[in-house]
Amino acid sequence: MMDTGTGVEMSNSLERSDHTAFVEGSCLYVWGGCKSVSGTETLLPSDEIWLCDLESGIWERRGMEGEIPPALSGACGSYHNGTLYVFGGCDPNGHTNQLYSVDLLEGCYTWRKVTDAGGNTPSPRDKQSCWVNRDRLIYFGGYGCKTIREVNNSRNFTVHESSWAMIGTTFFRFWGWNSEVNVFDTHTATWEEPETHGQTPSPRASHTSATLGDKGYICGGLEDTDLDIHCLDLDTWIWTRIDFLSSLVPVGRSMHTLTPVSDHTLFLFGGLSITGESLSKSEASLDKPDRVLHSLLSTRLVMSNKSVTSLNQQIDTFV
Repeated sequence: MMDTGTGVEMSNSLERSDHTAFVEGSCLYVWGGCKSVSGTETLLPSDEIWLCDLESGIWERRGMEGEIPPALSGACGSYHNGTLYVFGGCDPNGHTNQLYSVDLLEGCYTWRKVTDAGGNTPSPRDKQSCWVNRDRLIYFGGYGCKTIREVNNSRNFTVHESSWAMIGTTFFRFWGWNSEVNVFDTHTATWEEPETHGQTPSPRASHTSATLGDKGYICGGLEDTDLDIHCLDLDTWIWTRIDFLSSLVPVGRSMHTLTPVSDHTLFLFGGLSITGESLSKSEASLDKPDRVLHSLLSTRLVMSNKSVTSLNQQIDTFV
């Protein structure tokens, strides 16, 4: 099914946050998310996806079928080789660790619930991030629940509260944030949790991530005044914290974006401050620098097997 249109009705349909968006060629895809309806956050349907032709500016709504995911908040969507993967999030029953996929190169968009994956599936969580590297989906962090045994065996989990919950056939006891790295191999359909080394970031959720080559970056998601940024070598699994001059570090934030704009540049935009203030209230305007609420992190990096060395770090911040 395909709908096209313009005007108020189309604008109301597209309005959303907490969604998945990505570009393939000259087409922008937008799936899921939520919107405010009469002051109440409402989850948007998961049986549709919106496409925008970036050359003509025309939007299309495509229907989806198959094993359709429930409406989700805080899910992590990733695009790789023509397939959209959606992992985790919260459905109407609570946190989930289910993985779904849909081939967007087929004529009809048919969801598939991934139930035959090998390895140990990560515990239920939401607000995690994902690096796409070669045929791997590499997930980091998030907020969710664990069993007593999982907490006892984890070095990367901060307990927030304890309460009993049954998800599927498993009883979960503790809720909190994690700094785990979990890898889903899209070629073999197996899960793995590699052992990482180095300066491991603090457990967090609602952070953001980006990939440059074989390096994965994460930043934010903590209740800290200043923003932190960490790099993980996706081959050696070694973490490195990238330090900047204190006078140049952007303010701490969550629910922001971090976008590669070159082989050595990441663009940081928006989010919420630790006091809940929106950091993207107005449009960026270079002729009115007091209205620009973004930072450009330009970092030239030398990649080695053991570390990431910064050659030239520059942050231009307009607040």
